[in-house]
Amino acid sequence: MELSLVPLEIPENSNIIFGQSHFIKTVEDLYEIMMGAVPGVEFGIAFCEASMERLVRLDGNSDELVSAAARNATAVGAGHTFFVIMRKAYPINVLNAVKNCPEVCRIFCATANPVQVVVAKTEQGAGVMGVVDGLSPAGVETEKDREKRIGLLQAIGYKR
Repeated sequence: MELSLVPLEIPENSNIIFGQSHFIKTVEDLYEIMMGAVPGVEFGIAFCEASMERLVRLDGNSDELVSAAARNATAVGAGHTFFVIMRKAYPINVLNAVKNCPEVCRIFCATANPVQVVVAKTEQGAGVMGVVDGLSPAGVETEKDREKRIGLLQAIGYKR
């Protein structure tokens, strides 16, 4: 077995949802979820087949984001993984719907942070061992930091 780190490409002003699924229909269902979630959302989807033709299946409404999703899928190269890259929406807007998609088995991350995927390659293929999402903590929150966090949540409508 060979382990490697694969950095994901997240275009500027975008977020990514990276997960694992089990069926080619994932592409269509994720497309419908994204279109119904947030008016004006821009997105690209890539899904790696694990059998038959073993193609990277694509959909979306932004050529740029579809291309980025395809590059991530090809770089990771693990069967049954999917990548949704979005703009003009955030994972919080769609994550529950994505998790409730019948084909979705797990979500590895939903983020705009730098991401490295830990990939294991064997004679059979590649699999995802996990992800490194963002950077390590730099300290513990102070009262001033807490007030700033709450202020941000209030400003964007998530806290009164």
